[in-house]
Amino acid sequence: MTEEGATWTDAFGVVRSVPVRIYRPHAPGADTAGLPCLLYLHGGGFTVGSLDGVDEVCRLFSHHAECVVVSVDYRLAPEHPFPAAIDDTRAAHAWLVENADRLGIDSRRVAVGGDSAGGGLAASLCLDLRSRGLPQPALQILVYPAVDDSFARPSWTEFADAPLMGAADAQWFWRQYVGDGGIAPGSLAVPFKAATLAGLAPAHVITAEVDCLRDDAEAYARRLGAEGVPVRHRRYRGVYHGFFTEIDAFTKATEAVADACTSLRAVFTDGVLPA
Repeated sequence: MTEEGATWTDAFGVVRSVPVRIYRPHAPGADTAGLPCLLYLHGGGFTVGSLDGVDEVCRLFSHHAECVVVSVDYRLAPEHPFPAAIDDTRAAHAWLVENADRLGIDSRRVAVGGDSAGGGLAASLCLDLRSRGLPQPALQILVYPAVDDSFARPSWTEFADAPLMGAADAQWFWRQYVGDGGIAPGSLAVPFKAATLAGLAPAHVITAEVDCLRDDAEAYARRLGAEGVPVRHRRYRGVYHGFFTEIDAFTKATEAVADACTSLRAVFTDGVLPA
């Protein structure tokens, strides 16, 4: 594991740096040039969270999918509200692609993924790349992603008091991200507001049964599929928002990572999701 700064120049000509942590698969004696890669974005309601919080998940991804993982320490709200996080995500992805040879990465086999807020950023990155006419990632892994701001589907009421994060908590996080008015400026903040999802990367979508975000994420998965995007969706029963990164606490976390790795290996090898 190593740490670097993904450098970029903002609209005002100021050079900025986004910290990233790089994981490589343990394969002694193996050729490590031209490996596939997963760009990973941690969760935390756009407000908390860190590289350390997803360290174990990133290690598992790197090992089981036999890929490089680049974990992004994007800026957090409220000190850095929208669009800071997506700006950093965009910059980290561009830096990764531009430095692929030096990093030993195959730039044609780069996936993106994240949990919760990070899942929303992964979805936003795919929309952003499409809008700029750039190639889509090989796969988008969306783990109970934050993709809508209507707060209206049944799970918002059914699981309003769910463990770890209830409906009021989620809406508080959202206000920190987009401001007190709570009005998000378009689909880069709210992927569900995109006019179309056609042409986006294949998606592996993970949801938790006991989660106020569940119905939003599952509606997004259905819409992706209806608009021609290949989708694998897995709902994990009996667990709540945040389970995915709690490797030591939930057996289903390990199962969920392993299944996502199945999708990663398939797209890296064959270019298609498994059945």
